[in-house]
Amino acid sequence: MECLIYFLDTIYPISSELKQYLFQHLKVHMVLKRQYLLRAGHVCRNIYFIKNGLVRCFYLKGDVEVSSWFMKEGDVIISVESFFGQLNSYESIQALEDCELHGIEYNQLQFLYRTFPEFNFIGRVLTEKYYCKSEQRLYAMRMMRARERYEHLLENHPELILRVPAKYIASYLGITEQHFSAIKAKKLIS
Repeated sequence: MECLIYFLDTIYPISSELKQYLFQHLKVHMVLKRQYLLRAGHVCRNIYFIKNGLVRCFYLKGDVEVSSWFMKEGDVIISVESFFGQLNSYESIQALEDCELHGIEYNQLQFLYRTFPEFNFIGRVLTEKYYCKSEQRLYAMRMMRARERYEHLLENHPELILRVPAKYIASYLGITEQHFSAIKAKKLIS
């Protein structure tokens, strides 16, 4: 729990009252590899901070799973539309490794925003961070060729290549697993 408190405190100093509330209400969730935090069709009720592990978010396009993001230690995860709108999700969130997460429910988060002004600042900073990440992903998908998307991933998140199965990375890059293998092979040769 201390790692999350430290993480939040680096964004903006938090009061002892806020720390106390977090210690009382944050729940530790141990999630095993391949378990789901959220399944499509259900409402995302919690926001999580990843202390350890790796998760992916994906949706189905026909019968094909399309990975939309990967999050690891130090990241905050939710299904954005489902959590903030308290609506059924079109996406699923699954652990790719055993994970230790710290979570808080939607209503508790709303209480934090109403009660602790510093948490509004923290929430804004985190929202900006993940919105920018989302925009970078959209730019890469629209403007870069497959090889450039792979190189961008290698430059910015090289650890994912080692931790995420190739089929999930390929779908994240918007290509087939065979195309992904060919791009990796060319990169190794050059």
